[in-house]
Amino acid sequence: MGLVPVRTGGSRGTVAGMANENMREFWTSGATGWVAHRDLFDAELAPFGDAVLAAASPGPGDRVLDVGCGTGVLVARSLAAGAVPVGVDISPTMIDGATAAVPGGRFLLADAQTDDLVDHGPFDVVISRFGVMFFDDPTAAFANIRSATVPGARLAFACWRGEDENAMFTLGTSVLLDRMDPPLGPRPPGPGPMAFADPDLVRSVLDGAGWTEIAIERFDATCAYGRDGSDGVEERLTMLLNTGAGRAARDNLEARSGPDGWAALLDEVRDELRRNLVDGEVRFTGATWLVTARNPG
Repeated sequence: MGLVPVRTGGSRGTVAGMANENMREFWTSGATGWVAHRDLFDAELAPFGDAVLAAASPGPGDRVLDVGCGTGVLVARSLAAGAVPVGVDISPTMIDGATAAVPGGRFLLADAQTDDLVDHGPFDVVISRFGVMFFDDPTAAFANIRSATVPGARLAFACWRGEDENAMFTLGTSVLLDRMDPPLGPRPPGPGPMAFADPDLVRSVLDGAGWTEIAIERFDATCAYGRDGSDGVEERLTMLLNTGAGRAARDNLEARSGPDGWAALLDEVRDELRRNLVDGEVRFTGATWLVTARNPG
């Protein structure tokens, strides 16, 4: 396996390579839009990050591991709380974005399922905002993460519930996906945003990885897209085109439709969003699980 870098204030070290190659490739190429529109994504998902931090309560001196750290928003928040955070992500694109966005942060390009994280800790707190659903072997991943924590370490993360509860994955997006040829098909089982929709699976994974005091609670919050008085239509369109489904739809449809046809399809998306405004804004509920646990030692 190859070597991957550790980013710490611009310096570079190495740890051993990764097992989750499909996810690494997906997030390496697919994170460009996320990084470019970091402020939009982070504002939309802010309530879930708030809930994770409230549950984990990182404080002064706590050594914090942010799994699937993305562009570093929870690392920045942990730093502001006086903690000593390390963000780990499988995507070099995300790590580059995080390093630029959070100059005082420490970021590790690594696979939390297989790479040895002990030397970067040990950690008192582990947190994640939608970053833990992408492992090939989640039980092995959470066991590896636990091995890098101190006895009594706290774990808190947010993960999505079912797609049928989350307009996040359908509103506007379905207009494009319904036109794809061949169709994209149902979301496959395994690693992906809905991998932890079943709370019994989440409990089984954490129990099998040695975590205790496992609690899984519903946490719903409003995802609001309006900015500075806008109705959020353009913001939602920008974001959905930078998701995996949106990129797949664009790759499939833009060349076949031609510039005018593609523009017309995007106008259909806008119309769909405007038909579903809530109090004049693109807004819907995000349905998640807020999961907490503890390392027994």
